[in-house]
Amino acid sequence: MTLGRLMSVPVNPELQGRVFPPTAPYLVGREKVREFARAVFATSPLNFDPDAARDAGYDDVVAPPTFPVVVQEATLAQLLAEPDGGIDFTRVVHGEQGFSYTRPIVAGDELVATLAVTSIKTLGGNSMITAESTIVDASGAHVVTATSTLVVRADA
Repeated sequence: MTLGRLMSVPVNPELQGRVFPPTAPYLVGREKVREFARAVFATSPLNFDPDAARDAGYDDVVAPPTFPVVVQEATLAQLLAEPDGGIDFTRVVHGEQGFSYTRPIVAGDELVATLAVTSIKTLGGNSMITAESTIVDASGAHVVTATSTLVVRADA
C-alpha cells in the first residue's frame, strides 16, 4: 500500500438484513428523563414537572425527542460486538441519527428495542452501516424507531 491510498474497511456485508435479539427491558425513570433533558438543554416544563406533564395529558414527565438514543445504545452495542461483523470500534464515527415516533416516551415506560441492519454501503473506502432500532412498550406497541448511520473509517 502506498501512502495516500485508502484500504477497504473489512465490514462484513452479510450484516445487512441481520436482526438482533430484543434488548432487556429499559424502565424510563423520571430522574433519567430530567438528567437527559438538562444534558440537551431542554427547557420545556413537560420534561421536568410531572404536574405540567399531567396537565398536558401525559402520565408523567415527557422525554426529549432524542432520548431514544439511551435505549438504542444497547442495540448498537450488540452490533459493534458481533464477532463476524468486522467493525473496528476505534474507527467508528456516528454519521447520522433520526427518529420516527408513534408517541412520546414518558417516565414509567418499559421499553424494549430490536435492531435491524438495513444497509451497508462503501464510499471512498469507508463503510456506512445504517441500522434501525425499533422500540416498543411493555404491551408491544410501537413507540419510536431510532435510525443511526455509523461510519467505519478506512485505514489511512
